[in-house]
Amino acid sequence: MSSSFDSARVAVIGGGPAGLMAAEALVQQGVQVDVYDAMPSVGRKFLMAGKGGMNITHSEPLEPFLGRYGARREQIAPLVRAFDPDALRAWVHGLGVETFVGSSGRVFPTDMKAAPMLRAWLHRLREAGVRFHMRHKWIGWDTEAGDAAAHTLHFATPDCEQTVTFDAVVFAVGGASWPRLGSDAAWVPLMASRDVPVTPLLPANCGFDADWSPYLREHFAGQPVKPVAMALTDVDNKVHNRQGEILLTETGLEGSLIYALSAVIRERILADGDVTVTLDLAPGLPLERVVAEVTRPRGSRSMSSHLHGRIGIGGVKLALLHEILSKEAFTDADGLAHAIKALPVRLTRARPIAEAISTAGGIPFEALDEHLMIERLPGAFCAGEMLDWEAPTGGYLLTACFASGLAAGRGAAAYVGKLKGSDAAA
Repeated sequence: MSSSFDSARVAVIGGGPAGLMAAEALVQQGVQVDVYDAMPSVGRKFLMAGKGGMNITHSEPLEPFLGRYGARREQIAPLVRAFDPDALRAWVHGLGVETFVGSSGRVFPTDMKAAPMLRAWLHRLREAGVRFHMRHKWIGWDTEAGDAAAHTLHFATPDCEQTVTFDAVVFAVGGASWPRLGSDAAWVPLMASRDVPVTPLLPANCGFDADWSPYLREHFAGQPVKPVAMALTDVDNKVHNRQGEILLTETGLEGSLIYALSAVIRERILADGDVTVTLDLAPGLPLERVVAEVTRPRGSRSMSSHLHGRIGIGGVKLALLHEILSKEAFTDADGLAHAIKALPVRLTRARPIAEAISTAGGIPFEALDEHLMIERLPGAFCAGEMLDWEAPTGGYLLTACFASGLAAGRGAAAYVGKLKGSDAAA
């Protein structure tokens, strides 16, 4: 290990997966690392995300995996290739946590929990010398610090304000979703004050409002709709059609299928004010079969009983049909069959960003170099959700957070290595 790192000191702002991975990359190079977080403990969103089962990454082949990053595939791909899902799983195993691949291809810890993994990781970081400073909220830079301004940071603590100077800094302060866990986007105006561009933050992996009737809200909110397929056309007139599961809420729709297409839905609403998606309530049956079964003579049975008996449409699916269609539509068996295969649902707005699982927008890659350093602020690096990218749930979000944290940490280590090497030469 080079002696030029002996006096190097780097701050990591944010104690989520990206920040902690940056800290690990730095400390492995002999850099003194100080992690600052505004909350009383680190990894709060990470722990919350793990409550339903800690989905670490996904097992699908790398090329389709990289395709999940959409418009930012080109920028995310080199980061993920340097720390791909297999490498991430091996890293988790190195913490003493075993993993398995679920039926959906998603990768989980054997016990499905985030807390043991985080505890093992923090123990390893502390043993390596990483120092943690809790309840330290970054509130800006020292504008009087000259060339060191990018690394001279102001913090608000419960007792006082502090100013500390570092050789470099890695920012990993998250987006704007779940602000009660620390990602409150307070960094946006701070970056803007230093002329760092920030693409507006938008909700991603979020629910959407549908203006339900009081009856539907009262009787069916919270019920899953499955299996179901959803189709819509994006702003470039490309048709998207996917099958999965949605959740009917008091305000509209959410769930894994909605999240998978949330970027497409959000952009259509931004462009047009609303969007109509079509739901296939019987995705396992071809249209011809549905038409044949629905138009079959039903005798004295009600249409509701007929639909349930012939094609299994009942409960919340039947309620959606009644919500969207008129009473007269239920007397037209052929039209009803077509509606079952393509029920139009109008979505009017995204849920508030504070409710979203993640956010789109942030610091664009065009403002960074290949090591994720802000070009306008030499020695200041960025990682994680504060960068301008998005991905669906399924392990893609965490994978890119880990990978970008590693890249930023390595970039900061190389930066201070050159800096200290130059100092030593001088």
